[in-house]
Amino acid sequence: MRYPNGTRRKNNITNSTPTSSGKSYSNRGMTLEEDINAANTYYVSRDMAIVHKKPTPVQIVNVDYPKRSAAVIKEAYFKQASTTDYNGVYKGYHVDFEAKETKNKTSFPLSNMHEHQITHMEQVMKQKGLSFIIVRFAPLGETFLLESKYLIDYWYKQQDGGRKSIPYSIVKEKAYLIPFHFQARVDYLKAVDKVLAKLEEDVNV
Repeated sequence: MRYPNGTRRKNNITNSTPTSSGKSYSNRGMTLEEDINAANTYYVSRDMAIVHKKPTPVQIVNVDYPKRSAAVIKEAYFKQASTTDYNGVYKGYHVDFEAKETKNKTSFPLSNMHEHQITHMEQVMKQKGLSFIIVRFAPLGETFLLESKYLIDYWYKQQDGGRKSIPYSIVKEKAYLIPFHFQARVDYLKAVDKVLAKLEEDVNV
């Protein structure tokens, strides 16, 4: 797929995710996106939250018909640059987040993000929405919820000559580890609850 400016969109996910021992737990969920989708389905079924993956408008420009009963899309373009992967409502809050997976063990590369996504996250935060990324370190088998404010801080430092990634140590310090749950898979609402608890503490101080 391509964005309107012709650049290709990077795949956010891998086919399977190993644990820190090197063993794959693909039976838990083949991709981060699938794990989050399964969690969202679970949340909706239990009336816990309503969160969905955003559809991206696509313009198909080249289709091949190898058989009368089948069509293969050869080339397509995003009609507009996407913002973030997911949005919805939880406990009266608008939640808006991006899902990213990295094979890097020591840092999260900022090249995984796009400037229009950073701008969108800033806009959500200005409206008091909950904005964050869910990032999985595939080689470590660890998934975190990182509030967008930390991502944005590193993004602008990068533009001023700073490092082009967020160290794993910073993610581990600032973010919330998301537990695996057999029904919710990536049970990120537990991490969101911690973010909300911190917000309430800041208001009461």
